Amino acid sequence: MNLLFLCTGNSCRSQMAEGWARHLGSELFDRVASAGIEAHGLNPRAVQVMSEAGVDISNHESSLVDSFNLDEFSRVVTVCGDADEHCPLLPPGTEKRHWPLSDPAKLTGSDEEILEGFRASRDEIRSRVEGLIADLA
Repeated sequence: MNLLFLCTGNSCRSQMAEGWARHLGSELFDRVASAGIEAHGLNPRAVQVMSEAGVDISNHESSLVDSFNLDEFSRVVTVCGDADEHCPLLPPGTEKRHWPLSDPAKLTGSDEEILEGFRASRDEIRSRVEGLIADLA
């Protein structure tokens, strides 16, 4: 079973989802990847909060969805409205799910307030990935 997380810029939400799915679902998934409609680069705060939870995503790269052969993925999860609206046509039989997650990269405030927002996103994404794994297992 191959899983792709799709976001606008492949910098935060989809990267964290990929990290959690690899970490929690390694026995279930043959391949886990993430991509964006655009490639904005890996957000250092996403790397930091995932590291705090024991998941290293520092070697992930921000990729464009166009660089993937979508025929290889049995499931695609969009993690924002923009990606859901602009998701490429998926091959027949590909299951698509949508998670309307808020973008932690758009948070404002002090560094600590922004990090708390990233941690909240990280924890929500973990919960959703755990639910996905339970549904598919």
